[in-house]
Amino acid sequence: MKLTLWRDEAVLRRPVVAAHQSHGVRSRLFLRIEHDGVIGFGEVAPQPTALHGDPGVDEVIEELTRVTIPQVCAAFVREGSVPSWTRLARFAGARPASAVAVALVEMAVLDRELRASRLDALTLWPRRFNTPTQATVSLLELGERWSIGGDVARVRAKTSPGTLSAEALERLGELGVPVLLDFNCSASSDADVLDQVAQVASVATLSAVEQPFAAGNVIDHSSLAEQLSVPVSLDEGVRNLRDLGQIARYAAAGVVCVKPARVGGVANARTMVLKAQTLGLRPYLGGFFESPFARHVHRLLAENCVSEASDLGTVAVEAAGDHPEMALSRAGFGVAPSPDLLAAATVIYQEG
Repeated sequence: MKLTLWRDEAVLRRPVVAAHQSHGVRSRLFLRIEHDGVIGFGEVAPQPTALHGDPGVDEVIEELTRVTIPQVCAAFVREGSVPSWTRLARFAGARPASAVAVALVEMAVLDRELRASRLDALTLWPRRFNTPTQATVSLLELGERWSIGGDVARVRAKTSPGTLSAEALERLGELGVPVLLDFNCSASSDADVLDQVAQVASVATLSAVEQPFAAGNVIDHSSLAEQLSVPVSLDEGVRNLRDLGQIARYAAAGVVCVKPARVGGVANARTMVLKAQTLGLRPYLGGFFESPFARHVHRLLAENCVSEASDLGTVAVEAAGDHPEMALSRAGFGVAPSPDLLAAATVIYQEG
């Protein structure tokens, strides 16, 4: 078994400023696993630095190279075959970086496993929904005019407490699609949220208020939910099945964002989506500014089990030249990171 890990630095054409972090450059990690002449690819796009319980990219790389990949290699030596993708979620430890690392390996192993069986992902995840796309903008640093594609059904607007500018309100009013107001854990009181909700509701259709308070704070989110005419959505506070149970028990939210990298991979993400639905919650699939490759994989999963608008659109980056970031391939996910993308990326680890 051979493994190659790349790190790619993607410069976003439109930086997204959130309450506590600016997303202008994102590191994307690509993993290729090869065995018996069959190759599979995986990708995750960790945050620059640790925040709100999510690990930074350097932590994820350390977890991959010192723990997760050696675990997978040891299992291969012991068993004589690549561990099935269905087992990999069990390799995750308690560290936040472990979930992201396992998610990367799981995606590559699943891709390879499907290719080895000459199957495609639709065999595993039959298409059941025409899942809408959610786009992301920032109200904190407006920059050039927003360009929202015709396929976008909802916009997540990054914000923080305070009075919005007249230009921000004007832009919201021009959107023509519902707005999810994302505080990214920046609010400290109900008033912080309610005052801004009133502003936004006066110019746009508000669909939900996302994660105003700290991750895990179901009590304050529950209290706020009673005062809102739209649902609370939780994002940073959604990491496992126990979180979903607590959210439902305390009526802390009506919408939840399930991010495959955060929860340990696509297997866990699908399980959590289905569990959320049984609890009466509305789950959507979130992302971390991945390339078209991983976004394609997430769309395949979302169209199997998610009806809510999700982070499935292409993240525009300043690519070198006109080379595409994704290439078509046979079986598996039907796509792969393009050779040009990988050639421009940096190899940071090899095994086998």
